[in-house]
Amino acid sequence: MKRSKHSYSSSGVDYHKVDPLKKLAQGLAKSTFSNSNIKVVEKSIGETAFVWEEEDCYRAFVIEGLGTKNLIADEMRKVTGKTYYDNLAQDTVAMIVNDLIVVGAKPQIINAYFAAGSSDWFADEQRAKDLTEGWAKACKLSGAVWGGGESPSLSGTLNPNTGELAGAAIGIIIPKERLTLGDKITSGDTILLIESSGLHSNGISLVRKIVKELEEGVATKLPNGNYFGEEVLIPTHIYAKVVDELFEGNIDIHYMVNITGHGWRKIMRASKSFSYIINQLPTIPSVFTSIQQKGNLLDKDMYETFNMGAGFAVIINPSDVEKAVAIIKNNGFKAWDAGIVEEGPKEVVIQSKNIIFEGKTLDLR
Repeated sequence: MKRSKHSYSSSGVDYHKVDPLKKLAQGLAKSTFSNSNIKVVEKSIGETAFVWEEEDCYRAFVIEGLGTKNLIADEMRKVTGKTYYDNLAQDTVAMIVNDLIVVGAKPQIINAYFAAGSSDWFADEQRAKDLTEGWAKACKLSGAVWGGGESPSLSGTLNPNTGELAGAAIGIIIPKERLTLGDKITSGDTILLIESSGLHSNGISLVRKIVKELEEGVATKLPNGNYFGEEVLIPTHIYAKVVDELFEGNIDIHYMVNITGHGWRKIMRASKSFSYIINQLPTIPSVFTSIQQKGNLLDKDMYETFNMGAGFAVIINPSDVEKAVAIIKNNGFKAWDAGIVEEGPKEVVIQSKNIIFEGKTLDLR
């Protein structure tokens, strides 16, 4: 069998080792539910957001981290002088918010977590300005309030010259009918894919491994004339507004997926066993072509690691496709009627690439 030169697991991110801990935590979390009068929606365990019921609404909570994308920004600053932390702020907020909205929640409050290996890291005025202004802008794009945060100095834990970005958010699901946990998915549903801005924030550890082998590193010029590092640092789309307008437009949404870690395998995240047949691929941003060529990666490795041009998936009633695509387009995004849900084993089938991701490769529940 032909193998890629690199893989996500060989770059230090191995889901086979991480996912069992997540499943263990989910099981133990359920044992704590009796400690409170909170009406936990148990079907949300294993989803991207934790959901509980209140009198006239549901609430949802998410916590997320950026990952290692800031290390690319720190290298690019040496080349261009820009910090890129305004972009990274949007990336971090997008990671949080795009996970929150998949259950039907409107973001309300976002909190920040900026950690560093030394207090000196916070003293960089330009970086601090770009980071905080970018965070505030991203909160506005999300329709949420920035409610505060924490900024610890973790001497001895992080590299003194390195920061870690993360955060959490609370959202509201009202009316209750907006709650989206995959219960409605049925055979014949349409899979809509919404464009990404590029790499977003997953697969960065693999990208960094590839960059180390390039003679010019992040300053390697791509065919379009841009630096490789700058293409990687294009900020992540925030889909909160377009999802809200889909609900306001009475689109019959059966499930949503933020395509991040696990790549296109995420499309089958819902608990029900269906086959997700992809018969139309989105336009692939050139950064992915460069990553694949420079890393000598197979198509399957690309689609199981990266978003490949599709940052978000919406599974809907086929009668709503035309209206949904128009709403998405009016919000400035491209969308593709990419496939169909069918009866069958739990898997994602990318027909034109002869790729099949079996359900066992997405061990999240």
